[in-house]
Amino acid sequence: MNSQEFTSILDKHAAFLAGKPGGVRASFKLENLTKVNLSHRDLRQADLSGAKLFGVQMAESQLTEASLFGADLRLCNLKKADLTRADLRGACMRGATLVDCIMVEVDLRQGQLMRRSDASGEVEQAGNLDRNDGLADLSNVNACNVDLSRAIGSKTSLMHADLTDAVMRGARFDGARMSNAILVGCDMREMDLTGADLSGARLQGATLTGSGLDGAILENTQLIGAIIDHAELTRANLAGAIMARTLQEAGINLREVLDQHGFWVDSVGKRGHRADLMKLDLSGLNLASANLAAAQLACVVMRQADLSSALLAMADLSLSDLRESNFSNADLRGVNLDRATLTGAKLARAQLGPMLIRGPSDQVWSSSLIHTRFDRADLSDSDFTGAGLRNASFCNADLTRANFTGADLTGADFTGANCHGTNFSGAAMDLARGIRTSVH
Repeated sequence: MNSQEFTSILDKHAAFLAGKPGGVRASFKLENLTKVNLSHRDLRQADLSGAKLFGVQMAESQLTEASLFGADLRLCNLKKADLTRADLRGACMRGATLVDCIMVEVDLRQGQLMRRSDASGEVEQAGNLDRNDGLADLSNVNACNVDLSRAIGSKTSLMHADLTDAVMRGARFDGARMSNAILVGCDMREMDLTGADLSGARLQGATLTGSGLDGAILENTQLIGAIIDHAELTRANLAGAIMARTLQEAGINLREVLDQHGFWVDSVGKRGHRADLMKLDLSGLNLASANLAAAQLACVVMRQADLSSALLAMADLSLSDLRESNFSNADLRGVNLDRATLTGAKLARAQLGPMLIRGPSDQVWSSSLIHTRFDRADLSDSDFTGAGLRNASFCNADLTRANFTGADLTGADFTGANCHGTNFSGAAMDLARGIRTSVH
């Protein structure tokens, strides 16, 4: 296919999409398009079945309801492309770039493209792939922030895939091969993972409430900080699963840790020891007014803990399960809460603004709350001045009189939130959604 033929097909396809006379749906079935740049192209409903697209540039292309059945998409660049309801059965996307890609309701089931040989009349496999299992392959893809909501991926291979912050809510990946996949911070609620192989996968900060894990393999899987129904865990194979340990199991004396940390803070690191409570289960503990400034608390489980009026300035609480905990009046200036879950938590009057570090040249340390979940949390009168809150979720939260002056709220979700008297002055709010009332 020369460039003139290619352009003619696209022109007729544009007419087809617009419903104009002479319009014809684009067909690139079994075509070799490896030398074509398809970035920013409108290929909605186009037929690319069995097409060879190895390493092709398709960034920001429109592929809604397109047929990519059995296509070779290895190392393809589909960054920010829209593949909503696309047919990807039997497609090979190994090593492809799917960052920020929309793949809502895509079909990733098994499928083989067959044809009848003219010479022998026998039916044989068509396409460019030297495979005979017909399974969709997304191994080693870079799919950070991809939206796979309600996708169908039974038996699909996602081994070694990077799906950090992906949305996979309601997707069906029963029997999928997801060993060693990076699923940090993923929204995996209501997924069907029956019999899926998640061995060695990283699930810190991921939410799997309502997901089916019957017979799932979680051997050596990182589950610390993951939000999972305990009833579902009992139905999975947990041999060697990595989970949070209690203080007793870890042989740690909390009182001694807090005392040593106090010495460390007061002496600016010259005495005592910095508190390191990472990956521990501290659920239900009373830590009200505790001094945990700059403490290492990443991947901690502190569900229903009392941290009211606690000093947590510049502490690292990233990827932690902090559901229903009490942080009222707490000092969280300069805190790191990236991908932490604070669903139902109390943060009334909490300080989450910047921390001023005095020295020869004063420095400002802003709070980082990227992809943090504050759903149904009490954030009334809280201060988020200058905080980084990209893609944070405030669904059904109480934000009465909260202060977001100068904060980065790009992509934040405020669906159902009470924003009465909330101050958004100077905040970056591109792609933010769900704000129902007028803001200041």
